[in-house]
Amino acid sequence: MTHKILIIDDEEKLRSLLARIIKSEGFEVIEAKDLKSGFKKLEQTDIDVVLCDVKLPDGNGVDFLQNIKGSFPLIEVILLTAFGNIPDGVQAMKNGAFDYIVKGDDNDKIIPLLYKAFEKAHLQKKVKQLEKRIGDKYSFNTIIGKSKGIEQVIDLAKKVAKTDSTVLLAGETGTGKEVFAQAIHENSNRVGKSFVALNCSTFSKEILESELFGHKQGAFTGALKDKKGFIEEANGGTLFLDEIGEMPIELQAKLLRVLETSEYIPIGDTTPKKSNFRLIAATNRDLKTESEEHRFRSDLYFRLNIFEITLPPLRERIKDIAPITQYFVKQFSEKTNKKTLDITDDFLHKLENYSWPGNIRELKNIIERSVILSNGSILTSDVLPYEMQHQPEKATKSMSAFSMQSVEKLHIQKVLNYTKGNKAETARLLEIGIATLYRKLEEYNIQ
Repeated sequence: MTHKILIIDDEEKLRSLLARIIKSEGFEVIEAKDLKSGFKKLEQTDIDVVLCDVKLPDGNGVDFLQNIKGSFPLIEVILLTAFGNIPDGVQAMKNGAFDYIVKGDDNDKIIPLLYKAFEKAHLQKKVKQLEKRIGDKYSFNTIIGKSKGIEQVIDLAKKVAKTDSTVLLAGETGTGKEVFAQAIHENSNRVGKSFVALNCSTFSKEILESELFGHKQGAFTGALKDKKGFIEEANGGTLFLDEIGEMPIELQAKLLRVLETSEYIPIGDTTPKKSNFRLIAATNRDLKTESEEHRFRSDLYFRLNIFEITLPPLRERIKDIAPITQYFVKQFSEKTNKKTLDITDDFLHKLENYSWPGNIRELKNIIERSVILSNGSILTSDVLPYEMQHQPEKATKSMSAFSMQSVEKLHIQKVLNYTKGNKAETARLLEIGIATLYRKLEEYNIQ
């Protein structure tokens, strides 16, 4: 890899001498005689490190440093001065300089310093690339599906992502709630900060309390040292609590206090701590019903339900099964060192005819199993589980005029006509979520 260095200095002889010394080390050197031409070079070339004189005809290098860092934050800058000046040196470091050296006196330091500056610049670029890959992995663009239901849910998630509001993700197990939580975080103002996920159904009450709030050494048997809780770890970022409906009532009260005051007390401690985090919660339960039946605190439910998004089950996203299947087939073909397998119509038909109680998670597992079992270059239905191969076909006959589905469809059509096609108003009058309405429109083929 060629290291690119830009030298900005109006003294041509010194600039040429520095260029020869640096080139002898294998660096690629670009030269500029003033700040204006130097900035143009930065815009035209991917520079790693800048060596810049402090006193130049069109400005001061210490001030110019802020322009470089503002436009090219990953570039490292070493400032050169003819005379050591402590105030200038202090300001240079405050403005983000990698170092500040005196011409002539520190010439023997330049090459080692360049290697260190390049190492830092290279590391920062790798971190930035890694952050981008993580962001791409959890962006809304990676959520596969074009059905009305999923498009509506994505639109809602995009709108709430830019706020700091608490989000409640509802839906059946396996519908991708954590994927949505990650995407909301990556598209929020807290991107780059911690995303901490905790499944509330995994632990006993005592362990869950410790995991959430942390504890002090000696707080209970086995507490051999201080432990940070997830609430502290999420400070500045996002806390994702999956299956929050499984949280014991006693802990719900403590969580509510944190949400209202941003304060909490670790187990065994007496001093309150503060944590500024955004909460995203998920559940496969109907928390409204749970709260009405006193199995979930109603005050916490109302605090969580600021912005609820209901993820549609896979059986209501039939048109999305094919693209999701193709994605998983490609992923698992690569994982098992196979050429990407073709999918037969019969294989896909069996998937689309299935009810998917485990949703996308179940589909992913089925595809992985099928790819492993396949012998040729084609996925056929005989590698599917027995119950999927021999499932009854879904009824295709028209609905009975006396069925509940028929009544529901007719009622939705009447309300749509009343609102002149205004879907938001229709959902309000029907007392259902807009995402639910879109799923019903698609299910009953209502235009």
